[in-house]
Amino acid sequence: MVLDCESRQLNRCMTRPDRIEILGTPVDVVDGESCVVIVDSCIDQGKNCFIVAVNPEKIVRARKNKALFNALCASTILIPDGIGVVIAARLLGLADMKRLAGADLMVRLCAHAARKGYGVFLLGASEDVNQRASEALLRQYPTLNIVGRQHGYISDEDMPTIVEGVQRSGAQILFLALGTPKQEILLHRYFMEAGVPVCQCVGGTLDVLAGRVDRAPAIFRRLGLEWAYRLMRQPSRALRQRALLVFVVEALRAWLLGLYRRVVG
Repeated sequence: MVLDCESRQLNRCMTRPDRIEILGTPVDVVDGESCVVIVDSCIDQGKNCFIVAVNPEKIVRARKNKALFNALCASTILIPDGIGVVIAARLLGLADMKRLAGADLMVRLCAHAARKGYGVFLLGASEDVNQRASEALLRQYPTLNIVGRQHGYISDEDMPTIVEGVQRSGAQILFLALGTPKQEILLHRYFMEAGVPVCQCVGGTLDVLAGRVDRAPAIFRRLGLEWAYRLMRQPSRALRQRALLVFVVEALRAWLLGLYRRVVG
């Protein structure tokens, strides 16, 4: 069963001209450049910008997890992170979008932050990975101002202290690397009113930056097969990939239903 947005969030989901729905979950038609423009605008105007990636697995999970679904609806930018989302949008005639990986957007925002002098906070992963990711970012962007960092082995009881620490840091951009659905739910629950202008959920990107996990080669990314590369490297992900099969079946069903209605109508 597809969940409905809560009334307050429904307006945010439906009134954006660049926002579409795929199997009941909102997704934005955005690219990296437009995201940077929105981020700058929010920081300049003192508004909040919450960025979350959407992929087939997350769409399937959100259909059963109301907390995750509400967190997605409350987000400012929902980037099309999965190639399946892009294909479904085109197949259903919703938008001619391109994939925007969360990892790519994080790096782009760090480069932009280094130029603009924005303070950045890294929250997530193990202490070792967090530190190594921080060092890797500073090697790539020496002027990047990392105002704070915190490992992700935290509980709900820790969150008020964590939020206070992020607030004290004065960060303009917070990267949450806590995994789905934890990072999205915590973003929705604790950081919507925390005063940090920009928050992005980045999943396992810190592991990639730290060199702990290899990202798929460029050829796999260009062909939209990054998921296949990760599955080959980590066969344990097979259970998670079942959600991709569910997504494909549901997307095809929606396409056939739309085709049937056009023919009959």
